[in-house]
Amino acid sequence: MSAAEMTLVVSPTSDPRKVRLPDGTVASPPAGWSLLPPGDPGLTRRVKAAGPSWTVIEMKGRKKFSKGVWAPARHIENAQAVLEVERADPAYAKRRVADANRRAVKQEAYVHGFATEVFRFLRFSKTFHDQAIELATAVTAHATPVGAGTVARTERIPIEQRAEAAVIAWMRHQTTAYDHMQIARVKGLRREVRRELAEVSRALLDLHRRDVPHAPGGCPLCKALASTAVG
Repeated sequence: MSAAEMTLVVSPTSDPRKVRLPDGTVASPPAGWSLLPPGDPGLTRRVKAAGPSWTVIEMKGRKKFSKGVWAPARHIENAQAVLEVERADPAYAKRRVADANRRAVKQEAYVHGFATEVFRFLRFSKTFHDQAIELATAVTAHATPVGAGTVARTERIPIEQRAEAAVIAWMRHQTTAYDHMQIARVKGLRREVRRELAEVSRALLDLHRRDVPHAPGGCPLCKALASTAVG
């Protein structure tokens, strides 16, 4: 079976008219194929269901980014024509509104639940109760938006673990020099640096679990929260 008869996940190349196949070969899409840009999941699903296609995925670190789908032009045109008719029906607009409302309710519930898990993980003392609320709010706002690509959006680990990881990630960027570090491109080094900074962050969190006040100006976390509040 030739590549033109297969549904594949391919990689982009410097030439927009060529892709890298799974076996490493650089190839041009078959004659009569067109590139469907990303952005319309409904259309993309129909095009893929119509027959062979090549989905272009670019990897940046551990993240995947869609660059579109190569498929027979007639499949794309047919799918577009069918969808235009369906989307012109007033019932379609009503379904869209209903779907959006359901997603909004689900997102609101998730945000509330996630903030609760973050607050529970922090376990700050009464002295730092206000800071716990501020930190839970800041971490949740950063981690939970749909499409954020953060650990909070994954379902592979329990929500309590997501909450802890989100706090540590927020602190890595807000209370350490991580964003300005020059880390050599050595396998495993960045992970090791993150592990070490995570231990520093956990020690900083522990300071706020004791009923012993400290000067906010000398605390990286208190300073970061104050800066966030001002921003």
